[in-house]
Amino acid sequence: MSNLIHQLKERRETLKISQETLAELSGIGLRTLKQLESGKGNPTLATLQKLAETLGMEIIVEVKK
Repeated sequence: MSNLIHQLKERRETLKISQETLAELSGIGLRTLKQLESGKGNPTLATLQKLAETLGMEIIVEVKK
């Protein structure tokens, strides 16, 4: 999970989007976003999906046997 959050943060920084702007655009609380990026949050898949979509990314879930 930490790798995914790192990729989302890296993408946000590459696009030069502030945490405040990403929170507003994605509908995620700023406090929640800050906790996630600092490694302290426990996001739902829905939260991660909203962030990814806002950043032009896609999350693909694969079930392994």
